[in-house]
Amino acid sequence: MTTTLSQFARGLSTETAFDVLAVAKRLKAQGKDVIELQIGDSPYPSATHALEAGIAAINAGQTHYCPSMGLMSFRETVAANYKKEYGIAIGPENVVVGPGAKVFEQFFCEAFLDAGDEVLVFSPAFPTYAPNIERRGGVIVTSHLKQEHAFRPNLHDIEDFVKRPRAKAIFLNSPHNPTGGVATEGDLKAIANLVRGKNLAIFSDEPYNHMVWTGKHFPMLGQPGILDQTVACYTFSKSYSMSGWRLGYAVSSPRVIDAIGKMINTSLSCVPPIVQLAGEAALKNDAQERDDVMQRFKKKVELLVEELLGVPGVGVIMPAGTFYVFPNVAPICMKLGITSHGLAMFLLEAADDKLGVACLGGECFGPAGKGFLRFSCAEPDERLVQAVAFFRDAVKRVERVEAYLKEHGKFRLQ
Repeated sequence: MTTTLSQFARGLSTETAFDVLAVAKRLKAQGKDVIELQIGDSPYPSATHALEAGIAAINAGQTHYCPSMGLMSFRETVAANYKKEYGIAIGPENVVVGPGAKVFEQFFCEAFLDAGDEVLVFSPAFPTYAPNIERRGGVIVTSHLKQEHAFRPNLHDIEDFVKRPRAKAIFLNSPHNPTGGVATEGDLKAIANLVRGKNLAIFSDEPYNHMVWTGKHFPMLGQPGILDQTVACYTFSKSYSMSGWRLGYAVSSPRVIDAIGKMINTSLSCVPPIVQLAGEAALKNDAQERDDVMQRFKKKVELLVEELLGVPGVGVIMPAGTFYVFPNVAPICMKLGITSHGLAMFLLEAADDKLGVACLGGECFGPAGKGFLRFSCAEPDERLVQAVAFFRDAVKRVERVEAYLKEHGKFRLQ
């Protein structure tokens, strides 16, 4: 008799970008030219001093266990850098290291949620939020982000949510993946005023903190009296092009950081010291290189938006942050009778035999994403222009779309 998997394991959803990445790699291995705009990875090399420090750490024998909370030198460097960047005084006791930022979704939920507790999630949403909330038996309450509001959080929905008897947490992502929306300082102040002093926790997911194109990034912890209710998370993947190193950190009160440290101790043991030393070097020495790379990303985003504005049936705004563009393609989907993710997969698999564009349908990020596509900018400029030209032409290939829908009925628009 086969042992039954748990109900949670049987229903577990994943980050679709990695699924599409696998399809793109398979097609490329078969000889197809694929322009990969599906995943949020940097096309640039890791920061210079990070590379040098990582190699030096290996040569110095830093290849053994270290404290679960992280190297003290790394935590001190993060704290000093946080004050330098945002003027927020924290110490190493406010910092814990993790393998990227995503893992802190799970640890936040383990720290604050019991079965039946409600969590406000803004949709479209990063797809791993839901399974981590569900892992703890949490109940998701959705607030829809809208293009006409620049994909900023709806404060009225938050005001209504905090009045609910089982309200316990809010997942806030700014700059926002997939829409590129950015919560303003006024938004954050209003949110802090609504939750301060209540039995409510905020997961402030800030991996794109250096990718703000309009104004500047305001961290949630910049609001007074909110430290013990907030877990703010950061990663080296975007800012320092270190996605494969798997390095991130969380900032909160010592009480919360100690609890998360125990979770790391009992699950991951520790983040490799060589990785932490590389990140430490990046924080100390690579700020200018980081900022130069961010400006390159901004130009890529502007280019992609400019190109998409020339495609009939597409409604697009310049994102306030991130290296994603999130155009509304609902008129095209309605005309072709295909879902937005079906359109994305058609562009990759069936629009042409020799060329494909990999992107994501908005419904991969929740109900409010229907009718949108997400393009990343992680390709050379000329490939971004080529991708949009291909898209413009591909949506005219009605017979190919219908043939694709006959084989993939799940993508037919109902």
